[in-house]
Amino acid sequence: MAENQNNENNQDNLNEKIDEFEDICYICRRPESVAGKMIHIQDSICICNDCMQKTFDTMAGSGFNMGNMMNMDLSRMPNISMINLSDLAGQIPERQKIKKKKPKEKKEAPVLDIHSIPAPHKIKASLDEYVVGQDHAKKVMSVAVYNHYKRIMSEEKDGVEIEKSNMLMIGPTGCGKTYLVKTLARLLDVPLAITDATSLTEAGYIGDDIESVVSKLLAAADNDVERAEHGIIFIDEIDKIAKKRNANQRDVSGESVQQGMLKLLEGAEIEVPVGASSKNAMVPMTTVDTKNILFICGGAFPDLEEIIKERLNKEASIGFKADLKDKYDNDENLLSKVTVEDVRKFGMIPEFLGRLPILFSLDALSEDMLVKILVEPKNAIIKQYQKLLEMDEVQLNFEEDALFAIAKQAKEKKVGARALRAIIEEFMLDIMYEIPKDDNIGTVTITRDYIEKKGGPVIQMRGVPQLTVSNG
Repeated sequence: MAENQNNENNQDNLNEKIDEFEDICYICRRPESVAGKMIHIQDSICICNDCMQKTFDTMAGSGFNMGNMMNMDLSRMPNISMINLSDLAGQIPERQKIKKKKPKEKKEAPVLDIHSIPAPHKIKASLDEYVVGQDHAKKVMSVAVYNHYKRIMSEEKDGVEIEKSNMLMIGPTGCGKTYLVKTLARLLDVPLAITDATSLTEAGYIGDDIESVVSKLLAAADNDVERAEHGIIFIDEIDKIAKKRNANQRDVSGESVQQGMLKLLEGAEIEVPVGASSKNAMVPMTTVDTKNILFICGGAFPDLEEIIKERLNKEASIGFKADLKDKYDNDENLLSKVTVEDVRKFGMIPEFLGRLPILFSLDALSEDMLVKILVEPKNAIIKQYQKLLEMDEVQLNFEEDALFAIAKQAKEKKVGARALRAIIEEFMLDIMYEIPKDDNIGTVTITRDYIEKKGGPVIQMRGVPQLTVSNG
């Protein structure tokens, strides 16, 4: 009796899971919401009315007679066999199945609640726990995101329509652009798609179509179109689609991509492939409205400093109080003086920049900021290594001078915070290899001499005075 009850419950759960997804036509790959009611042939094979009618029309046009077909003896025709429809069942993979939209009620409740979205100061406080510095950038993003979700929930009864607050962030490599967006999406619990502009090309050329950006967001939302329409898309390396200087050949991955993205950024109903990066006959298609999707574009914009410097020198090079031409040469935060005109000169078209109204820059990382990145965030690199050695019952300490030595080396590499991990991996290799050999080791202290390869770490055995290990 109990076994029968369990079987019934399992069958109910299976049916409930199947009901979550839309039926997709086996021939044209359109979902039920687009093609209309499906005709179920066998198992999970469905065909829409249009494809079924086209099939009948084709058969009638070729003189096919169903009556004669029924009377044919197929056993006398050795090279012809009937298709086994059960072999075709279930050929659509799970990641290409589209979730059904919830039926709209007369008084539709908003997907998001204004009280569930934290206020800007709370968003910034949460970002502070994970990201060091960049206070201006965090403030701009917190306000923009808060206003964006208020826009989604606002009603247009009074005729006031709030425009989208898409963002363009500019900052040197390794300063935390991607990390900021990842942390933000995690805090808000909304779908996030991070994509790279370098792979995008104009439609018809090898590479990803512009619609693939939205397709990735749909995949991040588990193919739930309604949830995806309130998500965030971060397009990294946006500076790589700037207009090319050489105008002799077709610019399929530069200005053409910017023009193709205009409607996407502004808000339009885009037909996107489900579970694939490009459209083809074997991939189901669905429609996503980008009106309420927040777009954040980011890039390092190399050589933009030269454009800013040229503009600033021109403004301050007239008269007796003219500034020296090399005044801005050593200014690390020159990007903070960027204007829309500078970005346009770099190669971004005005129509594209007009759809990214919020422009802000991130600061270059100083040695002090790099030291803070090592120790302050919740998931700081040093905390990760301390946790690894805790599992071997060993305490890991860093002298303050050692932290500044690591920051100095990272600064010299000129790749931002990414250099910190590489440096720590290098000098922690021998320690991580040797520690598990001896169960008596209690504490390891990393010194400046060890970082600069002039000495070794200080090792203290359990119940024994500390011992300095030579670098050899």
